[in-house]
Amino acid sequence: MNVAAWKPTLRDRLERLMARVLLRLPHRTLIRLSGKPQIVVDGQTLHPEIQFLLAARKLRNAHPLRAETAPLARQRMLAESRRYAGDPIALVVHDVRVLSHGHVLAARHYAPPGHGGPHPLLVFFHGGGFALGDLETHDEACRILCQRAGVHVLSVAYRLAPEHPFPAAIEDGESAFRWALENAASLGADPSRVGVGGDSAGGNIAAVVSQSARAHGTPPAFQFLVYPAVDRHETRPSHDFFAEGYFLERADIDFFNRCYGTTHLSLDERVSPLRAGSPPAVPTVVITAAFDPLRDEGEAYAAWLAEHGTPTVLRRMPGMIHGFINLTSVSPAADLAVTEIARLLRQTSRAPRGSGSSAQC
Repeated sequence: MNVAAWKPTLRDRLERLMARVLLRLPHRTLIRLSGKPQIVVDGQTLHPEIQFLLAARKLRNAHPLRAETAPLARQRMLAESRRYAGDPIALVVHDVRVLSHGHVLAARHYAPPGHGGPHPLLVFFHGGGFALGDLETHDEACRILCQRAGVHVLSVAYRLAPEHPFPAAIEDGESAFRWALENAASLGADPSRVGVGGDSAGGNIAAVVSQSARAHGTPPAFQFLVYPAVDRHETRPSHDFFAEGYFLERADIDFFNRCYGTTHLSLDERVSPLRAGSPPAVPTVVITAAFDPLRDEGEAYAAWLAEHGTPTVLRRMPGMIHGFINLTSVSPAADLAVTEIARLLRQTSRAPRGSGSSAQC
């Protein structure tokens, strides 16, 4: 049993405590402390807690996601994730290994508490532009989804670019999904309800794995896509609205594309799954954030799924930014948003294949 994947430093604890205390101040006070009027873009109002966090991040000269090298960017992302992570939720957690194309991938299995199983299994791919992130950066998010949605979670540390460029991450995603199908019962999960999901780049991997698995006759039972990167070919309004200042920036996306080696492959459906012929008809949840450059492509993907008859629920989280699932320990608003998407995951992971209706909320 592993209930603590990492030990926060004293500075981590103090900064998190300070943020948690400040973010419980009245919203009008947070706006005032941010040093700007309340931010409204494209008819969307940035949540006061998020506006304050972005201002505080700028004040302490936090580094952007991009860096001179991918290893340096990884170190910075891990440090920032630790700064905002809370004490680990106590769950039964085991580290496992998955073989993929001659490589051994680290993975982590989270078992949900309570009775009434076997429960569905979510194969989860972390975000980070295919170049950053690991089991630790998304440990808290996986624990929350496991606990609140009542699903097993298998978090997979796929190979990262630029050391392992496209299509390594996709190959690892496909291998991990096959491994999950074969081992779901031994994990205590329901073998008939194995789904895929992820955030950002991980949402891209999940979407591509769903399409390729469908082609091989083993589609997932459900998809769970959180602000997914699904179209690198077309520039949409949200890319311009939120190009700078909202955590994920246009320059970060360009950096990730260069690392992944896909700058000239935007029409490849494994880079832009929105460009595929047709989607798998499995119950799907698509989550977007109002202040995210990836917002419009995620919503276009949900519309495309619905047009092809895929039972789809699209939920735009008002006032949120890219990465909000990693802010639950400090921001009550982000925590409430993740509670809602966990509810949707619980509902969708238990839906019979082909059931449900498409909806946008």
